[in-house]
Amino acid sequence: MSDAAMTLTVVGCSGSTSGPDSPASSYLLQAPWQGRTYTVLLDCGPGAFGQLSRYVPPEQIDAVALSHLHPDHCLDLCAFSVAARYSPTAPWEPVDLWAPPHALERLGRAYDPMAGDDATDLGTVFTAHTWEPHQQLGPFTVTAARVAHPAPCWATRFETGGRSLVYSGDTGPSPALVDLARGADLLLCEAAFTDPAPGGEPNPPGLHLTGREAGRAAADAGVGRLVVTHVPPWHRPDEAARAAASAFDGPVEVATSGARWTL
Repeated sequence: MSDAAMTLTVVGCSGSTSGPDSPASSYLLQAPWQGRTYTVLLDCGPGAFGQLSRYVPPEQIDAVALSHLHPDHCLDLCAFSVAARYSPTAPWEPVDLWAPPHALERLGRAYDPMAGDDATDLGTVFTAHTWEPHQQLGPFTVTAARVAHPAPCWATRFETGGRSLVYSGDTGPSPALVDLARGADLLLCEAAFTDPAPGGEPNPPGLHLTGREAGRAAADAGVGRLVVTHVPPWHRPDEAARAAASAFDGPVEVATSGARWTL
C-alpha cells in the first residue's frame, strides 16, 4: 500500500443482482496496521468471491463486514467458506464476521450443508459478531447505524489515520445515514432507484435511494466526495451520478468494478 490512511477497492457494485459488468455489492477497505496491510471485505454478493483474488489473496482477509443479509450482499460468503475449507491453502484461520444478528444461520441455510454436515460448522470459518454502535477492526474504528431498509441494515463509518469513509448499505432516505456520514471524506452510497416520472407512481418508501436522494444525503452530511453505487443492471450509473450532482456540489463519481480510491 501507499502511505494513505486507507484504500477503497470496488470488487462488485451492481445493485440487487450481479450484472454484465460487475458482481453484486462487495468492497475492500485496507489500511496499514502493525507493519502490514489490514483488509476488510465489506459485503460479498454474488460473483464477488470469483473477482476477489484479482485484488487480494482471499485467505488474507482479516475481517468481513456485512451491511445486511439480503442475498445480493452476502451469498458469496458460501463460496468463501468452500475455499476456506477445501482450497490448496486450506484450512484458513477463522475470520471475524461483523454482521446483523443470525448471520451464520442465514448463511448456513444458503450453504445447504451436505448430509452429516452442520450449518453451525460455518463457525469454523467465521467468528460472528453482531453490529454494535462502536467496534474496532484492526486499525479501523467503526461506527454502525441502523438505516431504512426492510431487512435490518447497518450503514458503517470507518475511521483511521484521521480519514473517514461511510458506506450506506441499502437504505431509503435516512436521518441516521446523514448523521453517520457528517463530515466524512468519502460517502459510498447506494442509488438503486430513479426519480419517478411526473405523475407516476412514487418509489416504495424505506427501501432504496435515488441518485438525487444520495446527493442530498451527501450535501446534508457535508461529505468531501460522493461515490454512487448499487445501481442495478436495468438502470444507468452515469444517470444516477448526474442526478446526485444536481443535489451535491462536491465531487461525484461512479463505482465500477476494479475502481480504487485512496484517502
